[in-house]
Amino acid sequence: MNRLVEIRSQESLCRERAALDFNRRGFWLAQAKEWEQRALDEIAYHFRECNLAHGDLHAIAS
Repeated sequence: MNRLVEIRSQESLCRERAALDFNRRGFWLAQAKEWEQRALDEIAYHFRECNLAHGDLHAIAS
């Protein structure tokens, strides 16, 4: 989950830059959107891994 914290930090930094850099606001917002998608992908990956591990435990117990 440390990776998720790093990704969200980058997203936040891009949003801060968008607020301060009016001339390149669109660029920074697009960058923030990319980091947001990476975060969502990381969350989905984590849940898939947890579900696979849970399924393995369930199969062993059966």
